[in-house]
Amino acid sequence: MTEASIHIVQADYNNLQHAQDLVYLLNAYATDPMGGGAALVDQVKNTLVAELARRDFALSLLAYVDGKPAGLLNAFEGFSTFAAKPLINIHDVIVVKEFRGLQLSQQLLAALEVIARARGCCKITLEVLSGNETAQRAYQKFGFAGYALDPTVGQALFWQKKLT
Repeated sequence: MTEASIHIVQADYNNLQHAQDLVYLLNAYATDPMGGGAALVDQVKNTLVAELARRDFALSLLAYVDGKPAGLLNAFEGFSTFAAKPLINIHDVIVVKEFRGLQLSQQLLAALEVIARARGCCKITLEVLSGNETAQRAYQKFGFAGYALDPTVGQALFWQKKLT
């Protein structure tokens, strides 16, 4: 059996193929139970890439296996006031079901770390569902862990308030 050819590339939001692959991969994630179990609405499919392109703090990495779109990492640069340095927050990590087991998440994370270090970032952050044990194992393998400023006051929590 031949080994799969894996290629990680930073998405060019103006590249039509990258744009199509990004929407395809994010929709694949959205339809997965860990992504909410429902396809992206047409408005999101039609505007996502243009909206990402408008934000110079957005970056997306695409993983291709034998030329096929197989994985995606969307991230956004933020800022740590405690370190007075930039940080990168991972918003999405997607590996299409048929390509799982190829360590694509590790390769996407490694590529992001190279970018983060080049930008002088102090850390990479992410949130993960408590029930997504597979993702948690992948993130832990890469060196991620929960955090607390002071363990006596507890772990950091991710909350939201929807505005729409």
